[in-house]
Amino acid sequence: MPDNYFARYLPLLIHFMLAGAFAGGVVLLSWIIGYRRSTRAKLSAYECGMTPIGDAQGRFSVKFYLVAMLFILFDVEAVFLYPWAVILRRLKMFGFYEMLVYIGIVLVGFFYIWKKGALDWGEPSARRGEV
Repeated sequence: MPDNYFARYLPLLIHFMLAGAFAGGVVLLSWIIGYRRSTRAKLSAYECGMTPIGDAQGRFSVKFYLVAMLFILFDVEAVFLYPWAVILRRLKMFGFYEMLVYIGIVLVGFFYIWKKGALDWGEPSARRGEV
């Protein structure tokens, strides 16, 4: 074993350098020998095959971002179920009850945002103070 601590990481550094050189070489080679011809179809804006209508700088509703954040939040919470499922037999009933508490807390949060209407994609209803 080498005396220098960082000498042990030299193969990893060489691996990263070779991978980066290979990736850069492939991109450079495709740029050099690639076939480029601009056509009207290539220069048009891509909108799922449909002709673009309206301004591309349109504003999104805050509900869009709210639902996106809630999706990420509950998705991350669901990821915690996988490690628990792997070691469930070792945790016995204690682990089962702990997960029931965890799922209960998640469900309380879910029902709260559901009751507040954060998941409602319909037209906004007239609430107190709104016109």
